[in-house]
Amino acid sequence: MTNTSKPIKKDSSAHVTHGNTLDPNQSGLRQGLPIYGDKDFSLFLRKAFIKGAGYTDSALERPVIGIANTGSSYNPCHGNMPQLIEAVKRGIMLAGGLPMEFPTISLHESFATPTSMYLRNLMSMDTEEMLRAQPMDAVVLIGGCDKTVPAQLMGAASAGLPAIQLITGSMLTGSHRSERVGACTDCRRYWAKYRAGEIDEEQKNEVNNQLVASVGTCSVMGTASTMACIAEALGMTVPGGASPPAVTADRIRVAEETGRRAVQMAHDRLTIDQILTADAFENAMRVLLRLVVQPTVSFI
Repeated sequence: MTNTSKPIKKDSSAHVTHGNTLDPNQSGLRQGLPIYGDKDFSLFLRKAFIKGAGYTDSALERPVIGIANTGSSYNPCHGNMPQLIEAVKRGIMLAGGLPMEFPTISLHESFATPTSMYLRNLMSMDTEEMLRAQPMDAVVLIGGCDKTVPAQLMGAASAGLPAIQLITGSMLTGSHRSERVGACTDCRRYWAKYRAGEIDEEQKNEVNNQLVASVGTCSVMGTASTMACIAEALGMTVPGGASPPAVTADRIRVAEETGRRAVQMAHDRLTIDQILTADAFENAMRVLLRLVVQPTVSFI
């Protein structure tokens, strides 16, 4: 297969705010080299180690696109992470880039004590430091909940790289005795009914099996879905990137397009500060106010 990728433009006048170890005039594996006192040796050693994973020189000359993997067995909201990562990689490679997946902290509200909010800033710092420390020309941030997406955006904003958000997508709604139900609004409603003696133990267990019908974030128009809409309104996702449910073909297509777009952002040096402008935040606030005034019952 012929390598049709083009080298990234090296424009020293471009407004790039990288970390201390990243050189905006370098790209791919040549940026952010370990400090051994000899840059050529640092690159030689880096290539020697990565070739241990089976990479060729041709592959290593492509623009490097990082993929932040926030998947975890503790995190069903990100349960479709393997499929999303494969689709992102496909999009990156179709556009001539080299995908490099790396892990960061994974947060889930009901599996974090005392609360996932307590760990949001830690995730932001983790994201920022991994973006600063590792060589990449752009990054795809995969997240879904109302803690994960802000953590990733804050970390990416501090790191200053070209970055694009991929939302994991909402779960499917369930059905309980001919009524559509979904997390997390109906979780509280049915628990209140159980506490009030309006439903018995058997019905409580029945609805418990239906509240979360698939992997993905909460299907109601709650904080996760709201944050997804805000991310799109900020310009941090591809158009239409907020709404497809987690287990649909549309979500996979969004993932592929996100990978393709990340490569173009790397070529264009479209850093995150050029996207998160005052106008972008005003647009996001207008969308948020509209969602608050007239929310939708369900996201799908």
